[in-house]
Amino acid sequence: MTTMTAEQRPAGTARRNAHVLCCPTRWSDVDENGHINNARLVGYIQEGIYDLFHHHAAAVRESLFPAGFLIARHEIDYLEQLHHRPEPLLVRLTVERLGRSSAHVRVDVCRDPFTYMTARTVVVARDRDSGRSRRLTPAERLFLAQYMTEVHLAAIERNAPPRITPNAMPQRQPDQPTDRQLTAHQSGGQPRGQSRKVPAPRSGSRGLCRI
Repeated sequence: MTTMTAEQRPAGTARRNAHVLCCPTRWSDVDENGHINNARLVGYIQEGIYDLFHHHAAAVRESLFPAGFLIARHEIDYLEQLHHRPEPLLVRLTVERLGRSSAHVRVDVCRDPFTYMTARTVVVARDRDSGRSRRLTPAERLFLAQYMTEVHLAAIERNAPPRITPNAMPQRQPDQPTDRQLTAHQSGGQPRGQSRKVPAPRSGSRGLCRI
């Protein structure tokens, strides 16, 4: 199995920001129906994810995911029957979403021009001491963001909270007095032709101070 660079991918197979693993099929993967067994196809998904998270040159160089990762979910659509042939499969991975401790990865298993299976897998960073999930580090998030498509990057930017700057903050304009208010001010506080009666306080009642 080899990882393919953009220059090595056959025409029509490249997807921007994708990580691609070149994966051969084996005769032992064939079941009694004459095609690659469905369970073996799940193995191709996991091999692609392992190659991205553990064998990728940048992940090794920067010591990312030192305790490995956990698979939290597989959601798989089988699209075509896959048969054993000399031509290798292309296991193509893109990141659709980043959570606090997880990455939602789309995996397409292809042999051009056909896509045989599409999977969406939730991969969780593992904590070495507890064996449970942990928060993604800034370096890990930056690494995984390189494999997000333009559509998913735009969605992140669209859902991000707006930045508050002095120029972006709304400026309150001073209230302009209306003609009715000007008339009331000129006539001593009440519009012309109107008078306000103030009721006398009841005996024994407490006065109220309205602020």
